[in-house]
Amino acid sequence: MNFSNLKLNKIDLLPKTAGVYVFRKDKEILYIGKAANIRERVKQHKDLLSLAKQIGFIKTDSEIEALILEANLIKKYRPKYNVVWKDDKNYFYVAITEENFPRVLITHQPPSFHTIKAKVKKRIKSSSPSKAEYIGPFVEGTSLKRTLTYLRKVFPYYTVKSHPKGSCLWCSLKLCPGPAPIESEYKNNIRNLISVLRGKSGKVLKNLKEEMEKSSLSQDYEKAAKTRDRIVMLERVILNSRVFEPTGLPGAKLPPQWRFKRIEAYDISNIQGKEAVGSMVVFTQGKPDKNQYRKFKIKIEGKPDDIAMMEEVLSRRFAHPEWPYPDLILIDGGIAQLNVAKRTKNKKQKTKNIPVMALAKKENKLYVENKKEPLLLKTMPREIFNLILQLRDEAHRFAIFYHRKLRKKILLSN
Repeated sequence: MNFSNLKLNKIDLLPKTAGVYVFRKDKEILYIGKAANIRERVKQHKDLLSLAKQIGFIKTDSEIEALILEANLIKKYRPKYNVVWKDDKNYFYVAITEENFPRVLITHQPPSFHTIKAKVKKRIKSSSPSKAEYIGPFVEGTSLKRTLTYLRKVFPYYTVKSHPKGSCLWCSLKLCPGPAPIESEYKNNIRNLISVLRGKSGKVLKNLKEEMEKSSLSQDYEKAAKTRDRIVMLERVILNSRVFEPTGLPGAKLPPQWRFKRIEAYDISNIQGKEAVGSMVVFTQGKPDKNQYRKFKIKIEGKPDDIAMMEEVLSRRFAHPEWPYPDLILIDGGIAQLNVAKRTKNKKQKTKNIPVMALAKKENKLYVENKKEPLLLKTMPREIFNLILQLRDEAHRFAIFYHRKLRKKILLSN
């Protein structure tokens, strides 16, 4: 893997984004680390700055990707100053047990570093699984646990050998597959989890999208909808879940320019254009105002067209002057959705001055009206970051809820 390299006097040119950084002395790699903000983290390594001659870095799209990349690079290069290798108890592995329904565990006692190979199963001490596949090493246990918690919501798994006959606490949290999962589906979940932990999340998303398309073409809309929900959750985990400590103080107030009285967020939900719906959720003074929520059963038919659907939803919303107009509109999508929102609101004198933003989930960027370049969501203060994600998630939840309700009604009528 190739690093972008800088001399020590160019440290201010390091990116402020998530990724992995490397301290080098000529061709020797001294230390590898990860950070939510590469530039600021590197500046804190004063001792290493006095030893190294160059700094390399690799930017990642998310903090979870940085966590996984760091583990892979440390395993590959075994840097001199990654002192974690001096004591087996200081680093972490994910163990996937070899059972009919594999368990997923975190262990401090992996096989010897020198014998670890991808996809090789080893027998180890009795305090660890008797036979398992190991993924790692991971340097930070807290970050690893947080990552697995996020991924478990997408791919539920067991952590105990025997499951009670009924539902458990983890079932109620949707982190456990329950007492009697289908073995093939469970093992497919585990394969996907392993792929994500090995840095192959793109491949997993591609396979899930193909699976959704196949289910839709065979008119198995229930399965297609479940797969779509899984895709959305996984994209959210990969792009937006914070596995490092967040910046900013807990409970800090929003900056004045973000203290809008009323914010409306919009989302579209459909399967291949079927039972297409739109949602409008309202936050008043930064809190959900559910009495103001509205749902739209989309009238246009034909091929799925999220942009045309968003235009219809906004047009119908602006046709209701009795609903208070918002101080800000947030829509799901990229530059195309932003443009259609601008065009729609500009048709009315009373709505043309409402600012609009579009959140592109896959790009992790926020497109803002009248700004040439999008904003990186990760660079925003934690309070704004949290508010935007809360708006997006609530609009998505409300749209999915209505879409499922319509789909269930049609299935029952048939």
